[in-house]
Amino acid sequence: MTPITTSISYTLILAWLTIPICLFMLAGFANWTKNTAKRHHCWRLAERLLQALLMATLAIGAALLAGHWGLTFGLPGLGNRFGLQPDGLAVWMSLMVALVAWSILRYARDYLRNDSAFNDFLPWFLLTVASVLVLVFTDHLLVLAGAWVGVSLALHQLLTLYADRPQARLAAAQKFIASRLGDLSILGAVLLVGSHYGSFRLPEIYAMAGQLPAQSMELTVASVLLAIAAALKCAQLPFHGWLIRMMEAPTPVSALLHAGVVNLGGFLWLRMFPVFDGFTPGHLILLVVGGSTAVVGVFTMMTQSSAKHTLVWSTNAQMGFMLFEIALGAYTLALLHLLAHSVYKAHSFLAVGRTVKVSRPVHSGGAHPLILALALGTASIAAVLLWLAPELVAHKPVLAGLLILAVAATVLGAPAPWRLASQARVALLAISLVPLYGFLNLIFGAALPAANEVPLPGLAALLAWATLAALVALSLMLFFLPQSRVAQLLQRQFSQGLHLDRPFEALTRRWAHAWLDRKARQSGDTQSHASLSGEKS
Repeated sequence: MTPITTSISYTLILAWLTIPICLFMLAGFANWTKNTAKRHHCWRLAERLLQALLMATLAIGAALLAGHWGLTFGLPGLGNRFGLQPDGLAVWMSLMVALVAWSILRYARDYLRNDSAFNDFLPWFLLTVASVLVLVFTDHLLVLAGAWVGVSLALHQLLTLYADRPQARLAAAQKFIASRLGDLSILGAVLLVGSHYGSFRLPEIYAMAGQLPAQSMELTVASVLLAIAAALKCAQLPFHGWLIRMMEAPTPVSALLHAGVVNLGGFLWLRMFPVFDGFTPGHLILLVVGGSTAVVGVFTMMTQSSAKHTLVWSTNAQMGFMLFEIALGAYTLALLHLLAHSVYKAHSFLAVGRTVKVSRPVHSGGAHPLILALALGTASIAAVLLWLAPELVAHKPVLAGLLILAVAATVLGAPAPWRLASQARVALLAISLVPLYGFLNLIFGAALPAANEVPLPGLAALLAWATLAALVALSLMLFFLPQSRVAQLLQRQFSQGLHLDRPFEALTRRWAHAWLDRKARQSGDTQSHASLSGEKS
């Protein structure tokens, strides 16, 4: 390292270290000051800090890339001295957080300008974003667990900005309870991993992962607890009810929740998978929970008439697919899925007022022959491409089947009245998904540690194929026989998510009512207490 590269490295690491601290301080000042002009200055300064984060992260990414060409900046070692983990995963996540947070903040400044929640939004928003950054940057598992809790607590304040809405308060209380269960899970997992490796520092754990025994009761239980924490954070079945009921929060809060916070369960596993070796019980839980959530979420989404409810179920399904991919060991695909979903969902929520159709409902006229032929043709081409390059799907036929299904669904979604040229363009676009994914897989693959190629156990493979078969069977039935008695029955049941949220919903609802009733009595808010009591009855 030269003096110039050393100076650059120190500058970039200090930027990553100080920007979250500045966001914490700005959140505290924005919450403290009553001066309207100073509050507006806080909004502008927050935007500048997020822009600075974006620039600093791009520079760190360029410095890490330069290391592959022989120009060493020593960022990993220097970052570890400050408790940071400057690797590819942190860079991509930081870019996503900076871009999404900046977009939401710009939108919220005008959206909430004359709203009663304007003054309270900024401090809790900045606190949430700063906690996410600490979670992404840290190389210490205990700090990671603390930031995980901090994100949840700060987000709870955003979800209760409208304190006069009993339904919003009740849903936020239910999420609060579910989040505390997730907090206990991740804290238990972190303590068990630290006990096994004798350290809570990620660089030391990664270094020892190949030297110490990879199988132990501590790691087995830790994998289960991490899977539970991820399922709760990603609103997976049967813990998803709170996500469906959070629609009364302001649109910027919904965008932050769906585009950022709900994805953290996937990030947790992308950060921790080198700790484990092969297919753990935690992977099995993610396979079952993620696969079933993906199936239910996709077909429930198709039955919704509200654009926002469609977006919510879309989030539910996409998080299921992401955890399903992690369970199969397709970590690069899961990272790509996480980043793409975050950007897409932020745009979808912020533009929901202009959205005419978020998803096209199944039409009643059956399959148009031309569209069917194009779908079969594109699916066949995609299958050949994946057969020639199986490394694109980590040599896992189930993932190849999912990608082929996605290609066919893209063509089948084209409206029948379209002209032949338009339908051909859709088919060409669908085919291009395979080489595009190959290119992105090459780029994002360098961001993650190399994963061992471990064949799926027999039960796991059977469950994975069953998930794919369910997707195909239900898709064919609802597309070709939408008016059949079975299809109509399925659509009625899927419109309510098969009621799979009821057991956990009933449990958390009772706890939430008891908690809110006690808070209302303690604060003397008799009107709120009466409204909650009426809702409970």
